[in-house]
Amino acid sequence: MKLTFNICIVFSILLSACACRKTTSSSTETNNSSNPTANEPVKTEVAFWLTKGDQSELLKKQNVALNFAEATNANPTIEVDPGTTFQTIDGFGYTLTGGSATLINTLPATDKDKLLNELFGSEETGIRVNYIRVSIGASDLSANPFTYNELQNGETDESLSKFSIEKEQADLIPVLQKIVAINPAIKILGSPWTAPTWMKTNKSFIGGSLKPEYYQTYAKYLVKYIQAMKAEGITIDAITPQNEPLHPGNNPSMYMEAIDQANFIKTALGPIFKSSGITTKIIVYDHNADKPEYPITILNDAEAKKYVDGSAFHLYAGPISALTQVHNAHPDKNVYFTEQWVGGPSNFGEDLKWHVSTLIVGATRNWSKNVLEWNLAADQNYNPHTDKGGCTSCLGALTITPGISRNVAYYVIAHASKFVPTGSVRIASNITSNLQNVAFKTPEGKIVLVVCNNNNSETAFNIKYNGKIVSSNLAQGAVATYVW
Repeated sequence: MKLTFNICIVFSILLSACACRKTTSSSTETNNSSNPTANEPVKTEVAFWLTKGDQSELLKKQNVALNFAEATNANPTIEVDPGTTFQTIDGFGYTLTGGSATLINTLPATDKDKLLNELFGSEETGIRVNYIRVSIGASDLSANPFTYNELQNGETDESLSKFSIEKEQADLIPVLQKIVAINPAIKILGSPWTAPTWMKTNKSFIGGSLKPEYYQTYAKYLVKYIQAMKAEGITIDAITPQNEPLHPGNNPSMYMEAIDQANFIKTALGPIFKSSGITTKIIVYDHNADKPEYPITILNDAEAKKYVDGSAFHLYAGPISALTQVHNAHPDKNVYFTEQWVGGPSNFGEDLKWHVSTLIVGATRNWSKNVLEWNLAADQNYNPHTDKGGCTSCLGALTITPGISRNVAYYVIAHASKFVPTGSVRIASNITSNLQNVAFKTPEGKIVLVVCNNNNSETAFNIKYNGKIVSSNLAQGAVATYVW
């Protein structure tokens, strides 16, 4: 009996100990859940979004405290000066090619709406793309070449009675209408790859030149395009007279020398825009930075210049500094950057570093009011594209298979578009220790600094503003956007 009694006492003590341990454990869990954790937002004056070349971070907001202080250290310092201002920014975005529109429009309705809101919605819900380019007629990333006034061999239509944008009703116009509904203020640039073939010297989609006897007719064709799109609720903010006028091998394409573009503008396009009440901007050139003399030749012609808003560039040849050369020659005219492709398959880290440093930073530091990457979307085989001249390896910012994956150009543009709305102004910042950067002041008064670490190792640095500094560091090849 005594043994039994003792066993009962021991058993009771063990039960009590277990209960105590359980109570203590529960109490600890409750206390931990009420305390701050590493996942809770820290208090910071500077918000910080990061993308790394190894894709371990993709436009991810960092939970770190970056607060300005009166401090000194030996790190390189990027000083941001809002008192020194440059050009006003129109926006950042992509070309919505015909193929891109087709792929997006084939998505299920819910997925399509979600994607378009992600791309064109507010900063809170997406990446806030605020500038897009479309082709007037087909581009080489359409399934087939076409214009809005193609005829049988030997026919002409100088009255443009057979003009029709019906081919755009299937995909491009419905997608554009959804985009405009999301962001009514979005800026849209239209670029033709060719005039209707009956207006050309070789009667072909590829190459050839616009016949001078059709200058007036082609100008009216472009007016009818702008008016037809307006009737669909789509405002074309600007056009270029010809995409890549010195590249007649594309499909479609059309060759146009600088003197011919100047003559077309001053004798036809400009006067007809004016008489028709068209306020759409005329932006010249729209080709590589290796030929700054092309836009300068047009702008040196006073009669052509009075109709021209500015010049547009691509960077498949030449230095980005050519944009400043054109700006300095005609500082009263604007500069735009309208196309750069990513070749597939992409080297994400190298492409991220080059495109941000050369375009987001380089183009805007050379007076560009916008930065546009090339095609918004392609499938896993880089389709659709035209035969015999269409790009066979252009990687979209999105790959639609029909699932959606986001590629390097998505993040290149997003690091600016999400944070720099239309009407922002570029402000001064110095480049130091291979930390490529550019700064903006938004209409709301926020400061935005985009930085790319082009060093071969992680780099610690300071951001100086109003006499105080905040310290940060970036991995090799990483891109960050800082906002305060």
